[in-house]
Amino acid sequence: MSYLAYVAGFGVAVVTFLWLRDLRIFYRTGLSGYRKAAYRGVLYTALALLGYFITSLTEDWVFLGLGLVLAALYLQGRVERERVWRNEGTIQRFFGSVERTKDMSSRKRP
Repeated sequence: MSYLAYVAGFGVAVVTFLWLRDLRIFYRTGLSGYRKAAYRGVLYTALALLGYFITSLTEDWVFLGLGLVLAALYLQGRVERERVWRNEGTIQRFFGSVERTKDMSSRKRP
């Protein structure tokens, strides 16, 4: 197994992390943009896994597999989402920590 398989595996881990983060934000807020991102994240994770398997199991199609992983990463970022953060820190954004919907409705908007 070449080092490119490790690169593809890292790409799959990133796509899966982004999908689970979108799922967590949808669960906490109920926003439709994150629902769409969570549903599509299943497909993008499957596409990235297919790319990983192609990269790790064949020697002739390594770049096709890496291209599939890269396409999954690109498509994951293209889904339109609502803005849920205002002045939170990097760690909170990284882990997808947002206020719940009932907490947001009781908060006064400027």
